[in-house]
Amino acid sequence: MQQPFVPLVRKLEQLQALTAAQREVLQKLPVTVRELAPGDHVVHEGDKPKLVCMVVAGVTYRYTIVGSGKRQIMAFYIPGDIPDLSSLFIEQMDHSVAALVPSTIAAIPHGAMRRLFEQDPLLGEMFWRETLIDAAIIRRWLASVGRRTASACLAHIICEFVTRMRAAGLSDGVTCDFPMTQTDLGDAAGLSTVHVNRTLRDLRDRGLVTWGPRSVTIHDWAGLAALGEFDPSYLQLPRR
Repeated sequence: MQQPFVPLVRKLEQLQALTAAQREVLQKLPVTVRELAPGDHVVHEGDKPKLVCMVVAGVTYRYTIVGSGKRQIMAFYIPGDIPDLSSLFIEQMDHSVAALVPSTIAAIPHGAMRRLFEQDPLLGEMFWRETLIDAAIIRRWLASVGRRTASACLAHIICEFVTRMRAAGLSDGVTCDFPMTQTDLGDAAGLSTVHVNRTLRDLRDRGLVTWGPRSVTIHDWAGLAALGEFDPSYLQLPRR
């Protein structure tokens, strides 16, 4: 299996094993690998892309800029994710996707993806399922920003990210790479940097989490999940 496809195959197989033929179909997809620096864009709002981009390494994020010039982050993406898969079905992007940290992506032409769906409809259903999960994540974030307290909102973001990283084999579920700055978290939760700083200190003082250099360690998973009202069922992951 080509290295770019290893995270994707792992993700697709979380609910359903791939056949040898399906692995071969994925292996034959034409890809162009790109290295991104923090802030480099996968796609800009207003673009009419002809490619989808799979995250191979690093973290990217979906965002938009509102009229005041402020950034609203709507999701983070980890290896195996295809954050712009919707570009197959919409002509013009209504959001941007950029690299949060140094990242590697694999660009796949739209035509190749459409041929894959025609050749193997079951694979097409798997990708469609991933798009629906992506939408479910955005709905949960909307509920957090609109109705949860700052502590609950950040607790939910942390629980979700660590859960997804664990499913991708990139965390033990306790300590996890967590490269978001306080500015990034503020733009995800609709909070000022000062408010984020105060809220993260509150989570630490409650004994829920501690922070390392670009990492987080969860000391009380049940407490953090209860605070953030985090139920992972919307991620459609196999129960452990």
